[in-house]
Amino acid sequence: MRARTTVLTAGCLVLALACGPLTAAEAFTAPAAPSSTAAPAASGPDAEALSAALAGLPDQDATVALVRVGGTDGAWRGSAGVHDLESGRAADPDARFRAGSTTKVVTAAVVLRLAAQGRIDLDTPVQHYLPGLLTKRFRPITVRQLLNHTSGIQSGDGFGDSFEDQYAHRFDTLTPRQVVASAVAKGPEFAPGSRQDYLNINYTILGLLVEKVTGRSYACEATRLVLRPAGMRDTYFPGTDPRITGPHNHGYQAVRKADGTVEFVDVTDWNQADRWAAGDMISTSADLERLLQALFRGRLVPRPQLREMFTVPKHIKGATYSAGLQRFEYAGRVYWLKTGARYGYSSVIAATRDLGRTLVYSVGSTDAKGEEMNPVAERIALAALK
Repeated sequence: MRARTTVLTAGCLVLALACGPLTAAEAFTAPAAPSSTAAPAASGPDAEALSAALAGLPDQDATVALVRVGGTDGAWRGSAGVHDLESGRAADPDARFRAGSTTKVVTAAVVLRLAAQGRIDLDTPVQHYLPGLLTKRFRPITVRQLLNHTSGIQSGDGFGDSFEDQYAHRFDTLTPRQVVASAVAKGPEFAPGSRQDYLNINYTILGLLVEKVTGRSYACEATRLVLRPAGMRDTYFPGTDPRITGPHNHGYQAVRKADGTVEFVDVTDWNQADRWAAGDMISTSADLERLLQALFRGRLVPRPQLREMFTVPKHIKGATYSAGLQRFEYAGRVYWLKTGARYGYSSVIAATRDLGRTLVYSVGSTDAKGEEMNPVAERIALAALK
C-alpha cells in the first residue's frame, strides 16, 4: 500500500446535516474530437497543445481525460474519450471520479485548521493523542512528521501486491485500524525526521487523530471544515460503498492475458475503505479546482498554518513533500501539486503559489498504479504547465 450533479445524494446530505454548521470560532475569512473552451490571456494556456494532448482517446493508455487549466494567466477546459467502452458514448466532462491521494490535501487542511484552533499541536508526538497506537519500538513522532512523511512508520498491508489479488478482494473491507496495526507490527523504518518516505500510512494515522480530538468521523470533519467552505458540493467520502454515486465515467485496468492479448477490465466499483483519509475521496475536476483556489487564497487554513503546506523539510536531502503537497519546478516556475491514483483513475491538482496557473485533471488511466507516468497525463501536464 505504498500508497457533476447540482444536488447532494441522500447519503451526502445526511452527512452534511449531521456534521452541523461551522461555529464562529471555526469559521474565518470517443473518439470524437476533444471538446474544449478557452479564454486565455496573452501568456495563458496553449490551447493548441492542450487539444493535441487529448487527441485520439480512447487509446491503450487511457479511456477518458477531463482537464481544467485556470489561474490569472487564463483558462482552458477540455475533455475527450468515452463514458464507457461498451457504449462508446462521449465522456461526461462534469463526471465524478476517484481522486486518490489528492485526498491528502484535504486531510492536511483539516489537521492544520484544528491546529489553528489549538486542538492539535504540530510539535506534539502523535503518541500523546493516540496512546497505545504505536508500540514502544517507536520514538516520539510529531504530528508535523506525519504531515510531511518523515515519521519513519512503514507501509501497512493490503489485500496483496498484484492487481489480480487486489481485484479479487475489491468488495471486501480492510479497516484503517487493521492497516495501521499491520504497519506498527513491522516496527519503524528509520528515526523520525531523518528521512522522507511518502506513504499512505501517515495520513491514515492523521485520520485517526482527527477523529480522536474532535469526537466526530473523519468524513464529517473533512466535509465540515474543508469541502463545505470550499463549495465542493460534488465531493464525498464513500466509506465501504464500492460505487461512485452520481454521474461518472467508467475506469479500466489493462490486463495482459495468457495468449498475449490485452483485456480492459472494468474497475469502476471498488471498496476503497483502506485508503480512507489517505486516498478514498470521490470528486470532480471543478471541485478540485475550487479546492485549490480556496486553499491557496487562505480561505480554508489560516495563513500561519498554511505556511506548512509550502514548507519542505530543509534538513533532509532530496525532500520534496510538505504538509499535503509536493514542490515541483518546471519551465522556470514552482508548482505545488498532489497526484492521485486508484485503479482506473489518475488525477492531479497543481498550482503556482500566486495562482497564476492552476491545473486539474482526471485521466482514465488503464495502468493507474504503474511505475511510469501515464503518457496521456504526461502530455497534459507538459502542455498545461509550460
